[in-house]
Amino acid sequence: MIEAKRVLPLLFLYGLHLAPAFAAGDCSSDGDKFVYSSFAAASLTLDGAAMVTPRGLLQLTSETALSKGHAFHPTPLQLRAPLCGAQKKAAAAVRSFSASFVFGIVPVTPGMGGHGLALVVAPSKDLSSAMASNYIGLLNSSSNGSVHNHIVAVELDTIQSPEFHDINDNHVGVDVNSLVSVDAASAGYYDDRTGELRNLTLVSGEVMRAWVDYDGDATRIDVTLAPVGTERPKKPLVSATVDLSTVIIADVAYVGFSSSTGRLSTLHYVLGWSFAVGGPAPAIDMASLPPLPDRRNSGSRSRPSKTMTLAIALPVAVGALAIIIAMAACVLLVVRRRYIELREDWEIEFGAHRLPYKDLFLATDGFKDKNLLGLGGFGKVYKGVLPTSGMEVAVKRVWHESEQGMKEFVAEVATIGRLRHRNLVQLLGYCRLKDQLLLVYDYMPNGSLEKHLYSHDNNTSTVLNWAQRFQIIKGVASGLLYIHEEWEQVVIHRDVKASNVLLDSEMNARLGDFGLARLRSHDTELLHTTVVAGTFGYIAPELALTGKASPLTDVFAFGAFLLEVVTGRRPVEETIDGDRLLLVDWVFEQWRKDQSLIEVVVDPRIQGDYDVNELSLTLRVGLLCSHPLASVRPSMRTVMQYLAGDMPLPELTMPTHMGIMSMLALLQSQGFDSSVMATSSSSSSSMRSSSTLLSQKGDDKSNVHVP
Repeated sequence: MIEAKRVLPLLFLYGLHLAPAFAAGDCSSDGDKFVYSSFAAASLTLDGAAMVTPRGLLQLTSETALSKGHAFHPTPLQLRAPLCGAQKKAAAAVRSFSASFVFGIVPVTPGMGGHGLALVVAPSKDLSSAMASNYIGLLNSSSNGSVHNHIVAVELDTIQSPEFHDINDNHVGVDVNSLVSVDAASAGYYDDRTGELRNLTLVSGEVMRAWVDYDGDATRIDVTLAPVGTERPKKPLVSATVDLSTVIIADVAYVGFSSSTGRLSTLHYVLGWSFAVGGPAPAIDMASLPPLPDRRNSGSRSRPSKTMTLAIALPVAVGALAIIIAMAACVLLVVRRRYIELREDWEIEFGAHRLPYKDLFLATDGFKDKNLLGLGGFGKVYKGVLPTSGMEVAVKRVWHESEQGMKEFVAEVATIGRLRHRNLVQLLGYCRLKDQLLLVYDYMPNGSLEKHLYSHDNNTSTVLNWAQRFQIIKGVASGLLYIHEEWEQVVIHRDVKASNVLLDSEMNARLGDFGLARLRSHDTELLHTTVVAGTFGYIAPELALTGKASPLTDVFAFGAFLLEVVTGRRPVEETIDGDRLLLVDWVFEQWRKDQSLIEVVVDPRIQGDYDVNELSLTLRVGLLCSHPLASVRPSMRTVMQYLAGDMPLPELTMPTHMGIMSMLALLQSQGFDSSVMATSSSSSSSMRSSSTLLSQKGDDKSNVHVP
């Protein structure tokens, strides 16, 4: 008992001695730092062209054009504050970290090379979907700019890419989820004595050193550059304010390098590398670094040494060279004429990524019929694999002779080229060649929704169950909400239908084909168009009568589409007597007779496997969206609330008969000019049909464009 009385005070004092250490959050470990003064024995995770040379250099790219390579430290690092002691409340903050690396960029052609390398912090070591060239192996055209990337990088860029607003072709930039740098500066370093900025040429083939420091308290990234042999400058080259707690959301992350080449071959090397979390990066043993290969004098060893050999070989070589030059000139002329591309001023502002025609020609095997996905009124769609990245794409080839085809092309580049949403088909790029216009999209392996709704077999791989259909409906609704209300301008799609809804590998809906889309500002109520465009059965009455398009005309089409998905029937069908039956009329008539008679209208291929409440809700929303009066239709935001069950549906009231003539009479009673209606009615007999498809074979002759 006496001993216990002596020990307890000692333990108490010992605890007081340890308390400051725990309060300071000192839970770091040696696993949160590393140093490579040579990569000869390193166990890095490599992919692409990345390799470790026999001399211990980390080589990220090869001499092949359009190559990319990645190298990551094999284990993740604890970047968020450890969950210990009083620091639990501050666990959301990203800890300070520091990196240092020695690098060299050696062009195959002196003074000319690209695209650069980057130090990257990412949630995964898998960057296989990234593109080469100006994407530096970090992102691709569809992921660039997405907040879901959770990537931060410091780029050493040797090519100026206008689409990423690069300041020049020799700069250092801090990138957050995008190749558009949050801050950048021309490559160089500040002289500590004079404060003067001394320029450095990244692609000079000289060895240089970089330091990257993130201050978690100040939420600032500092990047410093200097030639090897120069002390670290006190003033950083780039100092960007970035709160990485909003970027790096996981507790751990991977650090590594990414690099790529473009048309010019370049070798990107890292000679040494160190990294630490919560403190300065360990010192690199500069004396142990492997030397950087010097390619500037390559090819100078094979000079002929005998005058006799030169005298005999020279005339032969000159003659052969003349023949080769003549043949090469002919071939070049043919190739240039075959691959010559057009570029106009309007293309600059739209910002869609321009792809070389040669790449698209190779991707589709010369646009062979075996790769044909669909055929429409303005062109064909082919499946392809881009040679630069191995990415599967759909290439839409539009006929230049068609004036409407040119208008479609301009509309798609102007709209979907800048839209970014998970339920919209992503435009990856475009190209113009003589009389050809080409649009390149993400490839949708499950094709169009129309194929699944109207396939004549009962194969379980093509028949959609109710859960899938309901998810598709909500996906299309989300995409329409984005283009109507959430983007910088209002986009009116004007051709919402099943054949323009594509399904990705996970059966998620993507709304595509923006060839008829039109833009307007958010403060403009209606869009006056010179043509009525759309597809029979989806065109809102007021659009057909007045030519005034609005988001509510898209809502009408969405309502018809929604009923189409539920019933498995087309919006307009021919009866046995040869008359046309509107799906909206038929569904409402069945609903009016017996609101509980769902099995009469539901697609029989669902075979009773559905949620009755969801299906009943969907039918009522479809009828409400398809109401002949635009003022009764809900906005897409309200539709989303209905489908989510967050808002009760209003009482559904419609005319006793909703046929076309009843619609005309109803609209006339609401004040529409009868002369306009008569003109529109007579014009309807001269409607010409056309269509554009993205992924299904066969013609669809239902699109209309009314002058």
